[in-house]
Order: sequence, then C-alpha cells, then structure tokens
Amino acid sequence: MGLSDFFKKGKKEPAKPSPNAPSSKNMQTQPGTQPGQQNKDFFGQSGMNKATDAGPGQDVYTVQSGDSLSKIAKKHYGDANAWTKIYNANKDKIGDNPDLIRPGQRFVIPRD
Repeated sequence: MGLSDFFKKGKKEPAKPSPNAPSSKNMQTQPGTQPGQQNKDFFGQSGMNKATDAGPGQDVYTVQSGDSLSKIAKKHYGDANAWTKIYNANKDKIGDNPDLIRPGQRFVIPRD
C-alpha cells in the first residue's frame, strides 16, 4: 500500500469539536474586550500613556524587551552605573522600583 492509498481511504467527515474544548459561550471576558484580547490595563499603563518629548539636552528612548535601566545607561552613556540619571529623570513613569520597567515605555535620557 502506497502513501497516496493511505490518504484516500476512510470517510470524509467534518471535524467535530472535542468535548473538552472550551466553547465561546463559556469563555469569561472582561467587559469591553473580545475573547482572546488582552486587557490593556493588566500590566498598568501609567508610564505608557504619558507623553514624552525630548527637551533641550535630552533624548527619548523606548524600552525594548530585555532592557534594564543599566543596559540603557550602558548604551547611551557607556557606563551601566549611570542608570540613576535615567531613573531620576523618569521616576514619574517608573515608580518606586527601578527594576520594573516595561517594553513600550518611553524614557527621557538626559545628555551628559
């Protein structure tokens, strides 16, 4: 029996949903969201929605996945220990914990 014979045999029936598959009728969603859509406030958007424009003597940097303040400082200043300059300029967006930054946040980077 060849491979093509294997695929030709058997009845063609429409796929039936598994009895364990979640039904869209039973899915719980947040008000105003579609199934499968993440609630945008889940991670907190406080630092995401604030406008960040570069002023004189500063640049703006958008946080990427895997970034930390020390990595950003190393990239901009050549010194990972200069992370406090970035933190102090962006405390209103970062909050009390400088380790909690999120991709998409825009930070002011003071120039030397």
